[in-house]
Amino acid sequence: MKCSFERKKNKNQVAIKTIFTLYFTPTLSKIIPMTTDKIFAINDVLVRDEIVDIPFSCDLKKYKGACCTLESELGAPVKKEEIEVIEKILPVIKNYLTQTNIDEIEENGFYEVKDGEMMITSVNNRDCVFSFFDNGIAKCAIERAYFDGKVDFRKPISCHLFPIRVSDFSGDVLRYEKFGECAPALEKGKEENITIAEFCKDSLIRLYGEDWYNKLMNYSGR
Repeated sequence: MKCSFERKKNKNQVAIKTIFTLYFTPTLSKIIPMTTDKIFAINDVLVRDEIVDIPFSCDLKKYKGACCTLESELGAPVKKEEIEVIEKILPVIKNYLTQTNIDEIEENGFYEVKDGEMMITSVNNRDCVFSFFDNGIAKCAIERAYFDGKVDFRKPISCHLFPIRVSDFSGDVLRYEKFGECAPALEKGKEENITIAEFCKDSLIRLYGEDWYNKLMNYSGR
């Protein structure tokens, strides 16, 4: 009886996603900036075709970690549970930051709430407050501490997913956020034959699990 119920439930979910795709994609495209109007569902997550079609592979030597220094009043979105983790490891993270960034955090905190969403703060409306420069390349202090074995939190999932952005439209919708600074990544992606989905493999598995990611790759045919 339970198996029958689960099969019926799964069929209903597929039907709902199909109806959503057919009838609401035009509306979704107007609300959320996208490079295509094609969308598909992997379990309960809607994904733009651009995620599996567009080539992408970061070229640090050319774009210099621009995702950490994009001009903006605020930085990347951050979740409440991530804020709690960062607060605990903050003393370690400060060891990787300049005094300017430390002062900014101590005076104003490392996040703000804007339009109901929590965002990492930036320094001088540009550099992420957790960024530092290594030979002219902007890098994440949280991630550096992670790779140094000092903490077990890599960085906020929104940063880890970049250039993928997650929009909430009665559920997650994955889209590609295009920036001119990332043009070298598109070229390198072509050279290496790597798509956005493949470049973001670790972060997508972190967020949705390996089974979900395998389904995404099966859909893409890669």
